[in-house]
Amino acid sequence: MGKKIMTINCGSSSVKYSLWSMPERERLCRGIVERVGIGKSFVTYKSKGKQVKQQCECRTYEEAFDLIFKMITDSSFGVIKHLSEINAVGHRVVHGGEKFRHATLINREVIRIVEELCDLAPLHNPANLLGIKVAMKKLPTIPHVAVFDTSFLSTLPPKAYMYALPYQWYEKYRVRRYGFHGLSHQYVSQRAAAILHRKLSELKIVTLHIGNGVSITAINKGKAFDHSMGFTPLEGAIMGTRCGDVDPGAILYIMKKENLSPDHMNEILNKKSGILGITGKYVDRRDLLEAAERGDEKAKLAVEMECHRLKKYIGAYAAIMGGIDVLVFTAGVGENSPEYREKICEGLEFLGIRINKEKNRSVRCKEADISCQDSKVRILVIPTDEEYIIAEETFNIISTAARSHKSFKKKESREDSA
Repeated sequence: MGKKIMTINCGSSSVKYSLWSMPERERLCRGIVERVGIGKSFVTYKSKGKQVKQQCECRTYEEAFDLIFKMITDSSFGVIKHLSEINAVGHRVVHGGEKFRHATLINREVIRIVEELCDLAPLHNPANLLGIKVAMKKLPTIPHVAVFDTSFLSTLPPKAYMYALPYQWYEKYRVRRYGFHGLSHQYVSQRAAAILHRKLSELKIVTLHIGNGVSITAINKGKAFDHSMGFTPLEGAIMGTRCGDVDPGAILYIMKKENLSPDHMNEILNKKSGILGITGKYVDRRDLLEAAERGDEKAKLAVEMECHRLKKYIGAYAAIMGGIDVLVFTAGVGENSPEYREKICEGLEFLGIRINKEKNRSVRCKEADISCQDSKVRILVIPTDEEYIIAEETFNIISTAARSHKSFKKKESREDSA
């Protein structure tokens, strides 16, 4: 029987939403409420043939959810008549730690554990929790499911996720590499296998999620085998405002020289480093590339540094997997910047990576194979869709729960008859 699944991704001042018809995998509508609690709020709504944008103040998340429900049930452009048509809600939760390796039905215990994990994701988990609590209050009679960004990366082996730090820090504080953007890497790896008409279990894939945040995942036989981000999203590639890999000794040195507190240094590493730190003014890669074309030396350096770092990760992941079958570009820059894709692939011909420059230049925000015909590695551009993964995981969870309940009832009936 078909189900209507709502997905919610609650941020610090925004609520992204979508509504799906499953198992048909049809997105009925999507949108976002932005600037919640900070003034000049607005909501966007998109469905087939309909686009709506409205200014309306949302002082609280309760008001944001009311606005979303009003949109999806609107008599002129909504996709359902009443909220009772929604069968379940799937919530994106950034950090599941080591507790949650799969999506799970939300209950009081799950909420308690996610609250405990807020120390590991202080910028995300509290907002995710707030969305869960408000949605469960508004829609109390249907299942709510937590879908964790870290779950797909929970298959990393210890040799990939452990740090060479005192082992008791792992035992006491669970200091290890967790990784992020898992829903995105999960989606594009599944799509890559579908596009190539291959089994995911037989492919070696490197997925590059390049947006303001950047992460790379080695996916071997359908499972995450290594990943660039770590205990926090700071580790790994150079990003818009995050530093990526850096010698911890340099951080300690600057903290002493500049008399910086841990909180101040954390602010610098997360919000004032990366592309912004190098150039002093750019974060958006479009602005960065334009400045580099004009001869801005710092912009040129930032582009070269970022692409150099990404090439290193591709080479490293080829080494640990014993080769690559597929290279996938996704997220804002990966989907929309032919310049970045070409620069990253340059010089990787020895790995069998040969990009078709003409095809590449024509591809923006659509699925495409941009490989040369003789490329041993298929190079794909795949727009990511985290909402789809949330909807699919939620549908699978409630379907499994329904089957288990049905099976229990049958067993109970047989025992009663006996």
